[in-house]
Amino acid sequence: MELGKSGKKIAREIIEKGLQAEFANGLEMALQVLKDWQAGKMPNREAYHTLYKSIIGFDKHIAQRYDRMSGSDYFWLIEAQLIDGLIQEADLQGFAPEVRQKLIDLAKQAQNE
Repeated sequence: MELGKSGKKIAREIIEKGLQAEFANGLEMALQVLKDWQAGKMPNREAYHTLYKSIIGFDKHIAQRYDRMSGSDYFWLIEAQLIDGLIQEADLQGFAPEVRQKLIDLAKQAQNE
């Protein structure tokens, strides 16, 4: 679904909110590795490699989802963020009703598959 100029502006704000949530998730994963290391649950080498792999893997996810993003990708990116729980239905309020409903319907359909 193609978004108009005002829809793209709203989409960029929503995408940024979802991206910030993604960053928080990545930092939480890293923090958990460090907490396990501090608690003595894993040796230094294992903690380092686990942390490294976690950050590299998460960085690849971020790059695949957000790099080279264009206006024609906004709708599908917001759908993916909605499916992943990074944004909520309430975040879609700025969109036209038909756009909002289409996003909600597609996200629910994807979650049920």
